[in-house]
Amino acid sequence: MNFCNKIVSFAKLADWRRCFQNEGKRLVVTNGCFDLLHIGHVTYLEAARNQGDALLVGVNGDSAVRDLKGPARPINTEADRAAVLAALESVNGVCVFAEARAVQFLKLARPDIYVKGGDYTLDTLDSEERLAVENCGGRIVIIPMVPGKSTTQLVQRLASIRDP
Repeated sequence: MNFCNKIVSFAKLADWRRCFQNEGKRLVVTNGCFDLLHIGHVTYLEAARNQGDALLVGVNGDSAVRDLKGPARPINTEADRAAVLAALESVNGVCVFAEARAVQFLKLARPDIYVKGGDYTLDTLDSEERLAVENCGGRIVIIPMVPGKSTTQLVQRLASIRDP
């Protein structure tokens, strides 16, 4: 399969989701910026995928990443970030969404299981995102982060490197 075929447009997300529902598969959904893919991300995504039958990754669009992370981000475009994620074996689908919060994305994706990283708790998860998952009958799973592995730390380290 060509990995680009795993990229799902926001407009076609509801139809894509129905295919999994009709097959009786449990869809795991997660989301984030995924600006510079690293071992923390791939470990997290594999653990998320193991929670169900298929994994859909929502990717914040470029404007949303700037709102969330600052004017110097993202480093990679939304198209590039989606393509890299789609190339991963553990990922069944990738969808870019425009908003900083994943509420509308979650309403269309209708996850059976919504996975977030260990930097969240059920109490700190965006209440509207939580409600969107609960309203479709989904459950929320928090997966521990890989210690010392984050994009922000990687960007800071790269910024400190000087050419000789």
